[in-house]
Amino acid sequence: MAVLHNQRIARLLNEMSEYLEVQDVPFKPSAYARAAGIIAGMTDEVTDIYDQNGKKGLDGIPGVGKGIAEKIEEYITTGSIKELEQMKKKFPVNVSELSAVQGVGPKKIAALYKKLNIKNCADLERAVRAHKVAGLAHFGKKSEEQILKGIEFLKKGRGRMLLGTVVPLAQDIEARLRSVPGVARVTVAGSIRRRQETIGDIDIVATTAHPKRVMDAFIALPEVEHVYSSGPTKTMVRLSIGIDADLRVVKKDCYGAALQYFTGDKQHNIEVRKIAIKKGYKLSEYGLFKEKKLIAAKTEEEIYKKLGLAYIPPELRTASGEIEAARRNGLPDLIPYGSIRGDLQVQTNWTDGNASIEEMAKAAMNAGLEYIAITDHTQSLAMTGGLDEKKLARQGKEIDALNKKFKQKKFHILKSAEVNIMKDGSLDIFDAALKKLDLVCVAVHSHFALSEKEQTERIIRALKHPLVNILFHPTGRRIGRREAYALDMESTLRAAKEYGVAMEANASTDRLDLKDAHIRRAIELGVNIVVNSDAHAPGHFANLDLAIAQVRRGWGKKSDVLNTLSVDKCLAFLKRLKK
Repeated sequence: MAVLHNQRIARLLNEMSEYLEVQDVPFKPSAYARAAGIIAGMTDEVTDIYDQNGKKGLDGIPGVGKGIAEKIEEYITTGSIKELEQMKKKFPVNVSELSAVQGVGPKKIAALYKKLNIKNCADLERAVRAHKVAGLAHFGKKSEEQILKGIEFLKKGRGRMLLGTVVPLAQDIEARLRSVPGVARVTVAGSIRRRQETIGDIDIVATTAHPKRVMDAFIALPEVEHVYSSGPTKTMVRLSIGIDADLRVVKKDCYGAALQYFTGDKQHNIEVRKIAIKKGYKLSEYGLFKEKKLIAAKTEEEIYKKLGLAYIPPELRTASGEIEAARRNGLPDLIPYGSIRGDLQVQTNWTDGNASIEEMAKAAMNAGLEYIAITDHTQSLAMTGGLDEKKLARQGKEIDALNKKFKQKKFHILKSAEVNIMKDGSLDIFDAALKKLDLVCVAVHSHFALSEKEQTERIIRALKHPLVNILFHPTGRRIGRREAYALDMESTLRAAKEYGVAMEANASTDRLDLKDAHIRRAIELGVNIVVNSDAHAPGHFANLDLAIAQVRRGWGKKSDVLNTLSVDKCLAFLKRLKK
């Protein structure tokens, strides 16, 4: 439960940051936001730290000062933070909801409430459609258009949560139900098992000799805030994080059929049932039948085999060509989870990360990695304290010293940077400094509103640079928060192939960029992929499997991903690409 408790605390600290920023309080908002980021990325349970060492233990968490430690202690002991509740009463605005709208920052939220009494997105949408916002200072007609576009974008994802937010809780529930006496098997199915980018609900399939016992245990979970219905075969509940969960208990002899039925998306299941009908069968969650005779049900593998198909991994069950490939035994051998040997995007407290280079290196070792690349932001990204040439050189010396220290552990830290691509496609660091790095990674962090032609030309110019090795989060999207910028992906991928640049599959929970369709096309064109966590805190290395899932959904094999190689082979491959 560490992840769930830490996320709750991080969410409260983020709320504190938002309300303080709306009130224009200096310094404190960034301190709370930084502490929230650190706690969200921790693998240790904050409540355990408090139980063992009290407030002194909280003081020892990086980025958590005396005042913030007191707020965390208050939450742990009382379940709330009095100051936050007072701020909400004084300023009764859903700051988190409004700040999620692109183009609406803290100062604008304050102005909208003061001038138009806008408290939430519904109020904002009504005001924008009535053209009441354009007349306010610092807004205008273009602001109204941008705000309305942002609201429409948020509506598309309403009711769904990020995969990376839901998976830890779903896996924890799965483990707790599996420990209930008499339970034989438990599997989280549905969109989570397919590793979709966003999740609408949690579907769980179990088999047990004591259905009531497991249903009672499910209802008794502390995360359950409401029970819709409960019976011997199905229970439906609402969880405190704002998502529904269903538990279905099936007989052990039809467990595979139930999994197959509750895993594939709607269109995949329709296509598979069509195949069954053509072969004279009937397929349901209870099994594959020939009239009344049960043909297959125990395993998914035997069901697909009886239908003349190779086993289709859950991530591919989206009616995107997998059935045709399974029929001709042409499915790829997907990259296994846990295959990444080195993480090539890691931020530290040299810029906007939450830990030192050494702390990130130790966390990477604990996560089973053999190497990392330090990729702090560069100078034009001033808001992160981006590094110039002199700072990069100083950081390089620190990395050299740490490599000597870790030599016996056979762990290597690479010198790199997340170099900013300027509006014209040039880089914001001189070549002389870039040549001293082990690899050069580039990314877009500004001018998102360029036309597709301008944005594509800008990025391709950066890819042409003779020192550039990897393009980070290529589309710039933030799932549920910001749409991808306009980009001709086909031209970009062809340029990446031509100029020897690898494309990143970014594991940050709200990025997952590239998306699966782009990864699949990249692989078809022979473009290499790297899987990175985009770690800003020690706990973020745990996200790597989210990006592996994205690669699997893009039909990716282990050989398609460069950082499944050793550090020497990976670097050599990247250098060869440029030649």
